Amino acid sequence: MREQHKTFQAIEVGDGGDGRWAAYARPLWREMADLLTAEGRTRRGADRVRALFRTHMPELVPVLERLTGQLDRPGAEVFLTHAALRPFSPSCTQIGGNGTLLRNYDLRPDQCEGAIISSCFLRPVIGMQDMLWGLQDGMNDAGLAVSLTWGGRSAYGRGFAILIVVRYLLETCDTVDEAVARLRSLPVAVPQNLTLVDAVKAVTVFVGPDIPPTTAPDACAANHQHLPVTDEQERALRTQERLRAIRAAGTDVAAMLKPPLYQSVDAQGSRTLYTAHYRPVEGRVTYYWPGESWPQSFNDFAPGSRTVTLGRAGGGARAARGDARVPPRR
Repeated sequence: MREQHKTFQAIEVGDGGDGRWAAYARPLWREMADLLTAEGRTRRGADRVRALFRTHMPELVPVLERLTGQLDRPGAEVFLTHAALRPFSPSCTQIGGNGTLLRNYDLRPDQCEGAIISSCFLRPVIGMQDMLWGLQDGMNDAGLAVSLTWGGRSAYGRGFAILIVVRYLLETCDTVDEAVARLRSLPVAVPQNLTLVDAVKAVTVFVGPDIPPTTAPDACAANHQHLPVTDEQERALRTQERLRAIRAAGTDVAAMLKPPLYQSVDAQGSRTLYTAHYRPVEGRVTYYWPGESWPQSFNDFAPGSRTVTLGRAGGGARAARGDARVPPRR
């Protein structure tokens, strides 16, 4: 299997108003602007998504205005609402239990920003950022962690990209119960699965434009919501195989760095880009790649960059062994 390299960055951006976030975001703007939907480029569409954001995420409106001013690009406000973005479908695997959240993020390397961001927009949050301020996964200072996977269905409707939903929940909620309650009023554009963990609870919730938020049987998810999964979908995504594997392994980092949970490159170029192990009550997260790890925390966030090798499945057991304090999920 061909190896590939990818550089990940760790960046502190504060409240987004002192230029550090803009220094990161502006070089990405040209490619990001192309991800707006056709509706988002019209005046009526822009007015609609602004109203949607103000209605459903009022706490983040001052942050949206701050970041829009810092980015200072035409169309920035509409883009940053994440309510007019073309859909994307990462094929990930995740599990929560014992106060921890463990996940693999699978996508094409060129479609992932690879930015670990420490921010304080409304409160301290650390997470893997995408689309300039959305989050693929993250934790806050209250001890709540959230991550996403694609729900495996092609439904699409008016609503938010899941990345900003993860950001919103972490900025405004302290507990799993509070976050699940917030989800009931948030329109989501594409079917997605969210796994949420705090000190006492772990759940997975299915969301989408055509279903109410629905609690899954247990706190783990791959890339389906309802059974049966078609043979074609299983061949393409191996979603049931991965879900069975993570249920059997529990919160075991070493298992995430081996097949079938660690995904080699597929026909579309997707592969496992990183493993994230959140311990939100401790305020700590460790990112893993086969043979390498990068710990971060609220008390000791270390800005910098790492260039890692993708595609060496099975080489991470030694790096993962230091996380033995977290027992497998029963």
